Amino acid sequence: MKAIRRFTVRTVLPDSIAPLARLAGNLRWSWHQPTRELFNDLDPQIWAQSGHDPVRALGMVSRQTLERISSDPDLVGRIRSLDEGLERYLTEPRWYQSLGEDAPRSIAYFSPEYGISAVLPQYSGGLGILAGDHLKSASDLGVPLIGVGLLYQAGYFKQSLSRDGWQQETYPVLDPNGLPLTLLREEDGTPARISLPLPNGRHLMAQIWRADVGRVPLLLLDADVRGNDDAARGITDRLYGGGGDHRLQQELLLGMGGVKALRVFERLTGAPAPEVFHTNEGHAGFLGVERIRELMDTGMHWEEALTAARASTIFTTHTPVPAGIDRFDVGEVRHFLNAGLAQSVPTNKVLSLGAEDYEGGDPNVFNMAVMGLRLAQRANGVAKLHGQVSRAMFSGLWPGFDVSEIPITSVTNGVHVPTWVDPELTRLAQEEFGVGTVHDRDWTRAYEVSDERLWDLRRRLRSNLIDDVRRRVRAAWRKRGTPDASLGWTDDVLDPDILTIGFARRVPTYKRLTLMLRDPARLKALLLHPDHPVQLVVAGKSHPADEQGKRMIQDLVQFTDDPEVRHRIVFLPNYDIAMARTLFPGCDVWLNNPIRPLEASGTSGMKSAINGGLNLSVMDGWWDEMYDGENGWAIPSANPRDGIHTRELYTADQRDDIEAAALYDLLENTVAPLFYGQEPSSDAGSAGPSEAPADALPHEWLEMVKHTLAELGPKVSANRMLRDYVNNLYRPACQSGRAAAADQYRAAKDLAAWILRVRDAWGGVAVEHVDSIGISDAPQIGDRLTVQAYVNLGSLKPSDVVVEAAYGKVSEADNLSDHQLLELSVAEDLGSGRYLYSGEMHIELAGPFGYTVRVLPNHPGLASKAELGLVANA
Repeated sequence: MKAIRRFTVRTVLPDSIAPLARLAGNLRWSWHQPTRELFNDLDPQIWAQSGHDPVRALGMVSRQTLERISSDPDLVGRIRSLDEGLERYLTEPRWYQSLGEDAPRSIAYFSPEYGISAVLPQYSGGLGILAGDHLKSASDLGVPLIGVGLLYQAGYFKQSLSRDGWQQETYPVLDPNGLPLTLLREEDGTPARISLPLPNGRHLMAQIWRADVGRVPLLLLDADVRGNDDAARGITDRLYGGGGDHRLQQELLLGMGGVKALRVFERLTGAPAPEVFHTNEGHAGFLGVERIRELMDTGMHWEEALTAARASTIFTTHTPVPAGIDRFDVGEVRHFLNAGLAQSVPTNKVLSLGAEDYEGGDPNVFNMAVMGLRLAQRANGVAKLHGQVSRAMFSGLWPGFDVSEIPITSVTNGVHVPTWVDPELTRLAQEEFGVGTVHDRDWTRAYEVSDERLWDLRRRLRSNLIDDVRRRVRAAWRKRGTPDASLGWTDDVLDPDILTIGFARRVPTYKRLTLMLRDPARLKALLLHPDHPVQLVVAGKSHPADEQGKRMIQDLVQFTDDPEVRHRIVFLPNYDIAMARTLFPGCDVWLNNPIRPLEASGTSGMKSAINGGLNLSVMDGWWDEMYDGENGWAIPSANPRDGIHTRELYTADQRDDIEAAALYDLLENTVAPLFYGQEPSSDAGSAGPSEAPADALPHEWLEMVKHTLAELGPKVSANRMLRDYVNNLYRPACQSGRAAAADQYRAAKDLAAWILRVRDAWGGVAVEHVDSIGISDAPQIGDRLTVQAYVNLGSLKPSDVVVEAAYGKVSEADNLSDHQLLELSVAEDLGSGRYLYSGEMHIELAGPFGYTVRVLPNHPGLASKAELGLVANA
């Protein structure tokens, strides 16, 4: 008999241990090891059965156990001490509180998914994990962030395998009352709600759940509420589920509904209104439309409200390919907007934000990333290379500018170290140097750890992983229909003394899950090598609609099913945070082989690195800027690249063949011998790994591990990432936003009027003629060149523009490279809007030299010269 409804009954705790409720309810426990150890010690069996979920564990504890805990003075003392520590953590000043008054009082962070803990499955992959780490580091640093997202009734899918290795998806429904969430309520106790109008007189209502991520509140909107019709209740059913109409409604709720939820939160809690809005990917782009609506309801017109909202908005793109961007049919978006979603905001103005009205664009689609860029005064990619890729991908929005000048910067992703570093490494740091030294304070002290102790640590981490792998492999085979009597071989899966390589991530085709299978015989030889074998642990989910990704998983699973190699290579279904916590520390090498430059950043290799793992990766994402030759290995690319541009010398198949061969070569001739302390390309017949002398440590390998911990560790930390966001984006956006809002938005209104005037007049701006004076027939380094430009500004004034000479090396096609800029000054007013501009440049380079002149808009309210996309080139 099946129940028609389920709910969670929460435990009533005795007064002496009442703080357990707060310790369980604040997700800081997900990265605070002492709190996790406390819940384990209360009842280890229940802790394991609960899936390491404190809320669930407390719900499973019997009254007798609670009485035992409450009468144990040592446990009561630990509970009180940890509660006092949590209170200090939540209230005492941290790094951010030292920054002064120019730092934002509050920052709103919008993301469609958050990977905080396996017990709150609201994530699918890297975007969500990054968002979760962003919130956690914001909490650790005291950054006053408020997260905004959706609460999906089934989260992302759970993955299993069929008998023939095909991915299968299930969607267990979550009970929010059994999660570390509290429902936001009005003063009379009723659930607080927001509402959005839908077509045909319908409404989409949502209640607001709050998760506490340390100091950071995370607001999650839930449409499964009484009063919504069945279709509306299903809007928040699954992460990235449904078709275009469904997805569009999710994104309208996330963006517009998210701003409404913030306003409710401010009203009920007294929290300060956010001064900066950070849009993490285009899914939340409609937040800007709601902010414009708020401003227009105060009497501002469209351009004024747009200018004011843009000033304090940041847009982060994670997508390196146009196909990865959400694009909706224009008619579909118009249909929803006309229902009154934007109220006072003209529908055509909103549609213009997402219009692909540039060369190569599709006039029939509404592009969410394009809208995100047009609604934000500041934008960034998530790695230096990805910044270059993004500038090229979106260059159509800024015609007339060099790709390098497109106003998209970069902040390289990082990972939340306390979440992802293994407790074994923390213990080593505590014993050797003091609490958390290696991964929290002075990373360079990793060099002081003895080779013997580090090697022993790495073997323990590998053994922990292997224990977990064997349990998961047995469970996976049982689900595929194999009886226990046929699973004895799983007791010997993997070997704690063999080089262990990890590969785990989402499975779109560009990440090339099956590149390792390009030559199955060669892979098998690597796995079974008599002197330096390797073993592989692989995991990953393919989007339910991605048949090609599922086929890649099936191909790999069928290879791992081979009795000859199944003890050396495994595929683990249902990759999630819980699996990752042993997988990253336990792997010696982390493999990453996407098609360059299609990896925006990637953070899985960072999580390996902070545990002493070495990276073996294509030069893509974060690895392109942080590989130094001593922290791992670079897989060479077949098709050479000049920056982000590829010279396609080979077809896709040829490229994969060449890069797979390079991967095999690196593993066989460099990586594996180094791990076993052997000379590269050692002759067959030498002692295998199990026969090596006990003291024959791979000192060169261990030196690379120490170098990785000491030098790479700080660079991949999310604390470094958050500081970059605060200093390079949040504080400037706050200053712009405050300036725009001053004196009842006088500056924003003046800037909007100026922008309209400049746009209307720009067609009359031209560089009519350019002269050069002082250059000889045989110019030499050190010569001075005076540039004179005759410029027609039409109805504009010199104060409205800046006139620049760009000069430097020039190619045979007359393209400038490594150019410098010289601002020219008005030398003479020629009348009728014409001016003579002049300036002197120094020739400091030998070889082909060239220059040009251009005119750009100039206003102190602009964040960059390219912001308006206007330029008049000579």
